Amino acid sequence: MRTLAWYVVVLVILLFTQNLLAQDQDVLNYKIDQLEKKKAAIKNSEREALKVEIGQINIRMDNGGLSIKEADSLKMKAAENHARNIENKLVIIENYIDLLKRNGDLDLNMDMGRIVIGLGAEEEGGDKIFGIKVNTGNQNNLKYDQRTFSNPVIGVGLNNTLIDGQSLQDTPYKVGGSRFFELGYVWRTRVFKNSNFLRLNYGVSFQFNGLKPKDNSYFVVNGSRTELMEFEYDLDKSKFRMDNVVLPVHFEFGPSRVKKTDQTIRYSIHKQFRLGLGGYAGINMGSRQKLKYERDGDRVKDKFKRDYNTNDFVYGLSAYTGVGEALIYLKYDLNPIFNNALVDQHNISLGLRFDL
Repeated sequence: MRTLAWYVVVLVILLFTQNLLAQDQDVLNYKIDQLEKKKAAIKNSEREALKVEIGQINIRMDNGGLSIKEADSLKMKAAENHARNIENKLVIIENYIDLLKRNGDLDLNMDMGRIVIGLGAEEEGGDKIFGIKVNTGNQNNLKYDQRTFSNPVIGVGLNNTLIDGQSLQDTPYKVGGSRFFELGYVWRTRVFKNSNFLRLNYGVSFQFNGLKPKDNSYFVVNGSRTELMEFEYDLDKSKFRMDNVVLPVHFEFGPSRVKKTDQTIRYSIHKQFRLGLGGYAGINMGSRQKLKYERDGDRVKDKFKRDYNTNDFVYGLSAYTGVGEALIYLKYDLNPIFNNALVDQHNISLGLRFDL
């Protein structure tokens, strides 16, 4: 079953990769073509600027404000400055063409008038600029209404279990030491044509749920059952981790700002309230346990990766809420962690979710 799980993971990754490559290739070719055209535009722009500057110098000379020698010196200096401007701007564009060809789409938007350098600066539609952005306003393939956006997601926080017949205070796991981490990629699609209040948020995520048992205990497999037992030595660390790959789906609610121009309409949720309700389903890729202790004066580290009778299929409910890109995040596994357990345990996580 673990081998099948890995095949499914590889298949999902290949499908997503193929879909992204097909969508981005035309845009990539267009952007390279526009950057090539930009080089000629830069030369023409600098030459025209030089003509204007020389004309102003000639006017000053004709009015007696400059001698012929002074005017010639200023003209030579102006010519050198504009020549260096052309050289520096062409180097930037040629380097970005090389980067695009080698690494794929860098999400450069075109605007024939300017070059922007930004570190996290917000642009239209709530997107952010990281690095150098070469702009030209001649985008023939620019979508007037773009309903789907995508971004990476990171989740971190505390992890524990809810056990049938017990409260969370009676959990056998350390509250502060048990943590989870999630890394994923999501798409956000506006549901209605003329309203962005409801969005469908979906994607793929890798979840790593950790548990740290209390009372010097660790997990032991007894046939088809996994149980907590006391370890024979004093444990410095006892940690159990489950690795899952899941497909999360949420209905996301919240207001947005509308930005309209003659070329585009965009709905921005940057710094807006958001509420997501939904769930996830996927597979358990594996479980592992780490023990640290001292035996006969020697420090020992044991790592075990095996089938701890954990469920192969995971599914649950999740929700997030907050303002902007940092959100409070809650998820709860509906499936029990262990098969054939005397008492069912359900994984629960509370933390923060960051939409990057």
